[in-house]
Amino acid sequence: MNDALIVLDIGKTNVKLALIDAEGRSLAEERRPNAILNDGPYPHHDVDGIWDWMLATCRRFAALAHVSAIVPVTHGATAALVDRDGLVLPVLDYEASLPGVDYAAVRPPYAETYSPALPVGLNLGRQLVWLAQRFPAEFARTRHILMYPQYWAWRLCGAATSEATSLGCHTDLWDPLHQRYSQLVSTMGWTALMPPLCAPSASLGTIKPELAALTGLPASCQVLCGIHDSNASLVRYLERDGSSAPRTVLSTGTWVIAAAFGVALDGLREEQDMLANTNALGQPVACMRFMGGREFAALAGTAPTPCTFAQIEQLVTRGTMALPCFAEAGPFAGRAGEIVGPAPVDAAERFALATLYCVLMTDYCLDALGARGPIAVEGSFTANPWFGPLLAALRPEQAVSYSEDASGTTCGGWMLRYRDGIHPGASTTTPARALHGLDAYRRKWLAELTVAAQ
Repeated sequence: MNDALIVLDIGKTNVKLALIDAEGRSLAEERRPNAILNDGPYPHHDVDGIWDWMLATCRRFAALAHVSAIVPVTHGATAALVDRDGLVLPVLDYEASLPGVDYAAVRPPYAETYSPALPVGLNLGRQLVWLAQRFPAEFARTRHILMYPQYWAWRLCGAATSEATSLGCHTDLWDPLHQRYSQLVSTMGWTALMPPLCAPSASLGTIKPELAALTGLPASCQVLCGIHDSNASLVRYLERDGSSAPRTVLSTGTWVIAAAFGVALDGLREEQDMLANTNALGQPVACMRFMGGREFAALAGTAPTPCTFAQIEQLVTRGTMALPCFAEAGPFAGRAGEIVGPAPVDAAERFALATLYCVLMTDYCLDALGARGPIAVEGSFTANPWFGPLLAALRPEQAVSYSEDASGTTCGGWMLRYRDGIHPGASTTTPARALHGLDAYRRKWLAELTVAAQ
């Protein structure tokens, strides 16, 4: 049987299990919604539901290939508090409200963490302080604070580790310039709760014997440490010599995250929701993001109907535009989104408006970052035939390409084990699509933002 690995890809909206062989060929893939449960003390992730589904799916995958490794890849801003036996508290949803938390007094400065102050629980440090204040008895039982990918690795093999890409994802827990914990960890007395740091590609050991028996996976199946999903999308673009030639990667999904290589951190601005992530090589990367997938759905509707290019042109000609924002995070957080000009007349025009909005928001973020070099688009927006061509039209100095892998996270997870192999999912250059009036449309959109801010 072919040698293969399983990527457990837990996004904020969906959970995916992908079986990929050593040559990068996809052998099987299954997915399920990532549900939030509202029973218990607060909204939390359905980790037991994911676990049962994952084991059942692994049983099916075990019949298709010799699975030599499992690698967990998850969204950020999420941690699990565990003792020797399991969770001491449910895994908190980062979109849950955290009333009454006294966080400002202990939050480290932006100049140390490059982690902007964010709403709800998007700063993981705020979640942990809230849990410690609200549930002191349970928190006191905590043996390890595990970042979310490492929680799944721990359940699979029993090894507790920490890892920098998840720690460096706007958590307030990490100093990206010095690649060490921020002062928040020592201030709160959590240093002993943080397991040893490992590289994302490190093998933590083999799956537990009872899991091998239950799933049919080989007892020799390795469990990798794992990685934050947006950083998984960056893995294929990292230079092995550690250099940072100017280039930009757009990781798209629930979040659109622009990662600009070659941009200095001293130009980042907290009030613009700019941040420094840490990549798989332990290097800080200047980033800016907005909830593009969430906002696209808010504008296009729950059953999006793809539009024609002519319908996009009609909206531009009519001056119909969406102004941010339609989510609770991003550079315009706190501003209520609105549609100006004649309203879209049908579902296809709503899709066109959502596309234009996400193109303009992405262009805004790239300008604010000072992003240079070619732009690679990863993730769900590669399914939109107009996003890349319109972005290329607005930024003619930066070649835009689409990844042929619909999920850069899967490719990144695969590369943690098969770094010297052929990269699954090549990129194809996206030619610009000329659209009369697009530059003027962008200028008017920016002017409307300026007026709204006054």
